[in-house]
Amino acid sequence: MNTESANHSTPPPPKLARVLALALVIIVALAAIGYWPRWQHRQTLTAETRELAVPTVAVVSPAPGKAATELPLPAEIKPWIEAPIYARASGYLKRWLVDLGARVKAGQLLTEIETPELDQQLEKARHDLAYAEAELALAKITAARYAGLVQSASVSEQENAEKQADLALKTASVASARAEVRRLEELQSFNRVTAPFAGTITLRNVDVGDLITATGGKELFRLAQTDKLRVYVRVPQAQAAGLAPGQTAELLIPERPDRVFTAQVVRTAGAISADSRTLLTEMEVDNTRGEILAGSFAQVRLTGTPPAKILTVPGNALLFRAEGPQVGVVQPDGKVTLRSVKLGRDFGSTVEILIGVAPTDRVILNPSDSLADGATVRVAEPGKTK
Repeated sequence: MNTESANHSTPPPPKLARVLALALVIIVALAAIGYWPRWQHRQTLTAETRELAVPTVAVVSPAPGKAATELPLPAEIKPWIEAPIYARASGYLKRWLVDLGARVKAGQLLTEIETPELDQQLEKARHDLAYAEAELALAKITAARYAGLVQSASVSEQENAEKQADLALKTASVASARAEVRRLEELQSFNRVTAPFAGTITLRNVDVGDLITATGGKELFRLAQTDKLRVYVRVPQAQAAGLAPGQTAELLIPERPDRVFTAQVVRTAGAISADSRTLLTEMEVDNTRGEILAGSFAQVRLTGTPPAKILTVPGNALLFRAEGPQVGVVQPDGKVTLRSVKLGRDFGSTVEILIGVAPTDRVILNPSDSLADGATVRVAEPGKTK
């Protein structure tokens, strides 16, 4: 019996078991209390590392570009109508009635020319006409007589035909002589030189007694109409697209710095000049008060051009790579899209973007050289850039 009792172990007292369990709980609690701050710190560090892995960028929206029409363009002012006055009749200047700067009306007499040779030619032509008319009268009588005699067989048909042909010949001679008289009378009328339109005499190039030659002669007067003036300006190709008839412009004259005249586009050449890449544009300006001198140099500033659609971005937003100039645009989901752009004028701090961006785009400022398409970024709050 003693052997069986020795084989069975004695169970621990209940009090000792409770003490061991309590100790185990305390040990686990102490371990948890020590591990929790480290775990929390590790989670915080992981979150910060993940946050720092996403770069923060500053963005800007493209702004409207400066109007190119703010720059004045050189222009040339010319009369509305200008014509040199030449003589149609040869002779000697008898007198002139208007001088430099005179305002004349249409049809007003400017000068008279003595034409002795033309007068003699006209007198001879009139005598030739009288001679031809006398021959025609005789030919009519003879033709009528032969027409009656042929009926009685007093003359032959051949003789009658000859007389009728002679009548037709004399009729044509009279018509020719009369036309020559009219021609010479027209030429003689040109000994009185008149103004073809109302305007101002801007040149008198002759004096009394000068020899006047109808063909290849010198200019007698120059007449210009200046109540309204033409303004010619060559508009650069970049500004030509917005031009249209009726558009207004400011005309600036160096000699009149206190005045700004209003001009209006009338027409354009319709094609860009290949040598200068400009569009020849004609404008008109009112000059009824005579404040502007024709032939003056001026400057034109276009004012009626529609607002420019060209956008600008800061110069530090550009990336220059093998693909050409690019900008980084942040999409709503935080992804980056690299866009190739076409550059316009460089204003130093800003650059025109002709193609590639929209006014609502968010363009990255100071992009890093490693910026890649599809990268995730965080947009910095206004005034805060990490």
